[in-house]
Amino acid sequence: MKKITIALDSMGGDNAPDAQVKGAAQLTKELSDCKVILVGDETQIKKILQNQTCNYEQLEILHTTETIGNHDLPKTAILEKPNASVLLAAELVANKNADAVVSSGNTGAMILACAKKIPRIQGISKTALTAVYPTQNQLQRKDRFALMLDVGANIHCNSEELVQFALMGTAYSSAIRKVQKPLVGLLNLGSEEHKGDEILVKTFQELRNNPNINFYGNVEGNDLMKGIVDVVVCEGMLGNVVLKSVEGVAEVAKNLTKQAFKSRFLWKIGLTLLSGGLFQLKQAVDFEEYGGAPILGFSNICIKAHGRSKQRAIKNAIKVAHKSIQDNVCEKIRESLE
Repeated sequence: MKKITIALDSMGGDNAPDAQVKGAAQLTKELSDCKVILVGDETQIKKILQNQTCNYEQLEILHTTETIGNHDLPKTAILEKPNASVLLAAELVANKNADAVVSSGNTGAMILACAKKIPRIQGISKTALTAVYPTQNQLQRKDRFALMLDVGANIHCNSEELVQFALMGTAYSSAIRKVQKPLVGLLNLGSEEHKGDEILVKTFQELRNNPNINFYGNVEGNDLMKGIVDVVVCEGMLGNVVLKSVEGVAEVAKNLTKQAFKSRFLWKIGLTLLSGGLFQLKQAVDFEEYGGAPILGFSNICIKAHGRSKQRAIKNAIKVAHKSIQDNVCEKIRESLE
C-alpha cells in the first residue's frame, strides 16, 4: 500500500516546533499509511522526537533553520528567506515528493509559498482560503461545521470568481463531509435577490442558474451560525471579518464562564451542573477538533492550521490533508469546473 506523504512546516506557528513534532509523532500511531516529512531545524526536531513513542519509519526530516514568523511581511520574507520551512514544504509538493502541505504559520506567507511553488487547477482564477466554523446544525448533518470561503486570500472578487468558490466549496464539502448536494449560500446584507452591489446581484443570478450548485440564496450575518447552509461564499475581506468575529464571540463566552465560576458559590454550583453541556460547547468552537482548513484552487492539497495550534490540532490537520487526498478533492474540483 502506497503511503500518502504530507510535508509539514514544522517551524511555523505559535507552538512550533514542539506541537508539530508531537502531533506528527502521535499521528503515526493512528494512520499507518501516512508519512510525514518534518521541514525544520533537525536538531530541535530530533531532540523532541527522543521523548516520543511513535513509528519512526513514518517520519522524515528535511533540515532548514530559516522560518517566517507571524510578524514578518509575507512578500518580503518569501524573497529574503528562500529556504524558509513553509517554502521548502511547498516545494516538496511541487516536486512530487509529497502529496500535500500543512502549516500553522504565517497565513500570507503560506498562501504566497503555495502560489510560488504549486500551480493552480486549470481554469481557477483565484485560490480561496477557507475556514470551518461551528453552527446550530439546522440541516442535521453528521457534524455541525460549515465551510466559508474566501476568508482572506483575496480582498475583492468578481462574480465569476465567487461562482468558482462555490464550485470548489461544493466539491470539498461533498468529499469531506459526505453531503451529496451541499447547500450553498451567498453572504449578503439581505435575503432578497436584488440586495447588494452589482457584483453580488450578478453572482446571485449565476449561482441560481448553475446546475452544479445547490444554491440556497442569500445568507445574512444573523443566519450564519444557524447552519442553514453547508457552504458560505463571500469576498475575502468580508469573510475574514466574520471569521474573526466568530472566534471573538467564542473567546468572550469562554472568559465569561471562567469569571462566573470564580465569582459566586451558587454560580459555581450551576456551572458544575452544566459542565456536560459546556464541554460540548467547547468541542463545537474548539479549532483543535477540526485541525485545519484548505486553501482551495491549487492542484495539490494545502491545509492551513490555526496559528495557536497545539499537538492535537496539528495531528488533526494532517488527518484532514490525508482524507482530502484519499477522497480526490482536487480532482473533483477539476471535474466540477469542466
